[in-house]
Amino acid sequence: MTLTKDESGAQTPDSGDSYTPSRRRLERERHKRARSRRATAIAALSTLVTAVVLYLVVVNAPGWPRTKETFFNGEYAREAFPKVLEGLWLNLRLLLICGVAVLVLGMLIAIARTLRGPVFFPLRVLAAAYTDFFRGLPLIINLMIVVLGVPALRLQGVTVDPVLLGGTALTLTYSAYVAEVFRAGIESVHPSQRAAARSLGLSNRQALRHVVLPQAVRRQVPPLLNDLVSLQKDTGLVSIGGAVDAVRAADIIVGRSLNYTPYIVAGLVFVALTIPMTRFTDWVTARMDRQRAQGGTT
Repeated sequence: MTLTKDESGAQTPDSGDSYTPSRRRLERERHKRARSRRATAIAALSTLVTAVVLYLVVVNAPGWPRTKETFFNGEYAREAFPKVLEGLWLNLRLLLICGVAVLVLGMLIAIARTLRGPVFFPLRVLAAAYTDFFRGLPLIINLMIVVLGVPALRLQGVTVDPVLLGGTALTLTYSAYVAEVFRAGIESVHPSQRAAARSLGLSNRQALRHVVLPQAVRRQVPPLLNDLVSLQKDTGLVSIGGAVDAVRAADIIVGRSLNYTPYIVAGLVFVALTIPMTRFTDWVTARMDRQRAQGGTT
């Protein structure tokens, strides 16, 4: 509230809504803006110097001409790019379908591990054995077993499509990781929440569905998004079974030309796809941290 002078010269409170910041506040804000500009300039200069130094070290290396021809050939990059993009469509479909399957299966396993009562002991043991096994088994070995081993069994009615088998292997492995993420979220909800729900007349199932799971899922969104980023990259491993995805499309050109530039193209395409997802994950994490600090997230 500011003071104004009336006709007699006396100061009276101004009834208007205008606000005039003090001189000290204005100086403090100018200092903050100047410091922010200085920090930005220093960061930009440091980044530029680092990039120039790395560039000079690489291009002046003795083997750079041969490396440039083998890994950074423009002709093969132009040839590989459209084929890699065509194969990337398979990776995106696998990401979508396997992502949904992983979330559903991971949630069911996490719920099975948190069920109470002695009658559910066998189910808890099976769920724990599942997560321990597939978290310990390397993904590449799991893919080989499923993609190469299942067709060798010659079972009637069982698909031999490498895309379906590769997606199954990805789902099996990532469900184990996601199940532990969900379980950590469920166990992070204070027992008083469940007790309060039960005191209001909700059954155990209703308390889990309406009280515990919403809080658990909301808390675990950042790690779930991180697992989704990892799944997006690992969809390229289905190429070991012959599925023509982005990696396999690059591999075909490499096998014919003996030039490794298509691998670089495929890698850059995956990086370009991953960076927005990573930044989105960081934004969600920072937003939830701010809400938690303000008491907006339990």
